[in-house]
Amino acid sequence: MPVDDAFSRHDMAILYDSFNGDGPDREFYLRLAGSPCRILDLGCGTGSLTLALARRGHAVTGLDPAPGMLAVARAKDTDRIVEWVSGSAMGFTLDREFDLVIMTGHVFQVFLDDPEASAVLASAYKHLAPGGRLAFESRNPLVREWERWTEPLTRARADVPDLGPVEVYYRVQQVEAEHVTFDTVFTLIETGERRTSASTLRFPGRATIARLLDDAGFRTVDWYGDWKRSPLTPQSSEIIAIASR
Repeated sequence: MPVDDAFSRHDMAILYDSFNGDGPDREFYLRLAGSPCRILDLGCGTGSLTLALARRGHAVTGLDPAPGMLAVARAKDTDRIVEWVSGSAMGFTLDREFDLVIMTGHVFQVFLDDPEASAVLASAYKHLAPGGRLAFESRNPLVREWERWTEPLTRARADVPDLGPVEVYYRVQQVEAEHVTFDTVFTLIETGERRTSASTLRFPGRATIARLLDDAGFRTVDWYGDWKRSPLTPQSSEIIAIASR
């Protein structure tokens, strides 16, 4: 699975970090962790939530395949409280178990077919301690969020360190079955430079996710439709799964 430029390149990862601050999912995952425990953050990205969990006393490992993302994460970790690991969620092996494994920021959607998703879930299951939990979310395909990924609806601006004001917007290039291909377009206002990263995401439905979890060995799954733990319905914006080993 190739890593998008928006994640692999350090200059692009800085832009990503500036436009992806804390959202309503942050408190959900912080509360899910509960008392201090061992946590693995799969696809930890630039590490904002990873560090927040570590600062609450958890023993946290952050794993990501993108060197740009990990470079930004490590730069934030001035107290060296997180173990950062470079690796793919589809085939990693660590020498310990975890009480909680999380995949946030819709990371689950970057795995574009059943074999990729199954490899990730199997690796997570293998690294969970008895009674451990895997938690992640995926956008509900029934609400067709990608139809709102247009320039007028997604345009935003932020001040980026060392770059000044930057604008971003999204534009969809192709929708085919479960897959949506789109561009993230950054414009550096002071120079007019444009940096574009192409991405493809999978939008699996609940039934597909449930089957994949069952195939990986998870027998108990709690489902939610938003960050307030509302029941999952066809109108829910999110498919949130908490699977127990």
